[in-house]
Amino acid sequence: MKTLTLLRHAKSGWDDPVARDFDRPLNAKGKRAAAMVGRHMRSLGLAFDHAIASPAVRVSETLEQIESGYGRTIAPDLDRRVYLASAATLLDVMHGFPAEAESALMIGHNPGLEDLVLMLVADGADPLRDAVEEKYPTASIAELQFEGEWGDVAAGTARLTRFIRPRDLDPTLGPDAD
Repeated sequence: MKTLTLLRHAKSGWDDPVARDFDRPLNAKGKRAAAMVGRHMRSLGLAFDHAIASPAVRVSETLEQIESGYGRTIAPDLDRRVYLASAATLLDVMHGFPAEAESALMIGHNPGLEDLVLMLVADGADPLRDAVEEKYPTASIAELQFEGEWGDVAAGTARLTRFIRPRDLDPTLGPDAD
């Protein structure tokens, strides 16, 4: 069984005067949320054989904060295809994961991550899927499990086993317009 953990970057600053979207940094709330999610990942004992991330600044800064709470370095492969990718592109990236990896982490952006969850998990009476469909907030984690190999993953083949939002861990971390 393969496990994929999807992590959306933490809240970034729209009011920062950077020239490009790619360069937007995290804001203070985003840093706090990412560190808390990292601590929660540690408490759950999450571990990854493979990690891949968008090279955007807000993703790199999210990882720094996640690692501070998680207590270990993740060191993902940076892949430009993950930056603002569609669900179809993210699925293509997954199909290229190493066969020996049993548990992978992908750190990226919406709407691609949310759309990927909704594509891979069949629509039905699943409260976790419904929560993702309602909103996949910044710094949230979705964990999916699949039978078979990474290259076999297709629409409707995943089971959503966790959906953790920062506000589930600390009510002061949401909700607002993220």
